[in-house]
Amino acid sequence: MVSKDPTCGSCTGWVDHLRQAGFSADVVETSEINRVKVRLGVPEDLASCHTAEIGGYVIEGHVPADAIKRLLAEKPAGKGLAVAGMPMDSPGMEMEGMAPDSYEVVLFGPSGRTTFARYEGARTV
Repeated sequence: MVSKDPTCGSCTGWVDHLRQAGFSADVVETSEINRVKVRLGVPEDLASCHTAEIGGYVIEGHVPADAIKRLLAEKPAGKGLAVAGMPMDSPGMEMEGMAPDSYEVVLFGPSGRTTFARYEGARTV
């Protein structure tokens, strides 16, 4: 399930990315997305524009589908994955002519945080 603000277009792009990767994605639009984040334990500094729940994990922001597949296969201890902010050329944030940002996918949980993967745009680095 993906919770998103009804006015967010990049969230729709990210959901399309998930569906193209083989995930089913039910979308719940809410103007109170921050309450969803608090309920699910998303750290404030890792917040983005949408929050999903899959396989007992929280997925925050523009996390690439291959990172989610790896998470579900490896099942590491943690609450979930997050990509803070809205990095350029991450899934759902593609804009022609713009240079891709480098960013980290962070595994977060009660035991702390660790870098789960690094990307430049949609490409693993």
